[in-house]
Amino acid sequence: MSAKILMSLAFATAAITATPAIAQDAGAPPASGAIDRFDVNADSITIGGGGVYLTDYEGSNDYRWTPAPAAIGSVKGFGFTLAGNRLSVDLIPNDPNSTIDIQAGPIGVVNFNRNNIDNIEDRRVRALGEIKTAIELGGYIGIGKTGVITSPYDKLSATISYRHDVSNAHDSGIWQPSVNYLTPLSTKAAVALFATAERAGRGYGTTYFSVSPTQSVASGLPTYSARGGWKNYTLGGLATYSLTGNLLKGFKLVAGGTYRRMLNDFADSPLVSIAGSKNQWLGAVGLAYTF
Repeated sequence: MSAKILMSLAFATAAITATPAIAQDAGAPPASGAIDRFDVNADSITIGGGGVYLTDYEGSNDYRWTPAPAAIGSVKGFGFTLAGNRLSVDLIPNDPNSTIDIQAGPIGVVNFNRNNIDNIEDRRVRALGEIKTAIELGGYIGIGKTGVITSPYDKLSATISYRHDVSNAHDSGIWQPSVNYLTPLSTKAAVALFATAERAGRGYGTTYFSVSPTQSVASGLPTYSARGGWKNYTLGGLATYSLTGNLLKGFKLVAGGTYRRMLNDFADSPLVSIAGSKNQWLGAVGLAYTF
């Protein structure tokens, strides 16, 4: 699968994460000639934006729409991805002659969870007060392989990342392993499936999922002390479809959704078990342009 098609599909992933089925143009993956006629090793950047339908806070059962930017690209073999509130850079250049892709680089996340009570519908959670925006910085490593299941152009990859709050909001770390599978359906359409999970430190649980005695009086929620551990797992699917000829250039639609399940102390928190839900859904749709 060409680097540009992978980036077009990865852009759809970017639009979801902060994260989608399109009619197939042909009954089989595109022939190599349909892709090779493009300069697949040239620099490429995809930019765009869309609307994301997500929960009011992590663990909520109330939802709202919010705009989100996204961008993905490769310049001189170095890749980058902006997915709403998350930015990562791959500092290992891609080898166009290899089917193995080694990935490593920095990652940063701006965590807006409960930083604005005006965005929270539940009055009990609003009464807990606002939390400072967290800046989480770290890095990731991973490996990918093209041509593994459906065609010479699909790609299976696995990564693991670690980031730590540097803004003294929750002052703890988050581990996140992920597995992604991308495949083209034709030169105009491609889809992906992915799975990921998060393991957070005690500071994260205390900040976002505990209820102090003072907060209990203000909100009516029972007191609760959350520890660290596995916080959630997420399953998702997404798609991209070219509006102007092919996935390597021009405008394209991106859409998709995820299901997240809250786990352990995080699921047992009154913010989830009483005021919210263990089952978390997210949907996104957007427009992108590749040049």
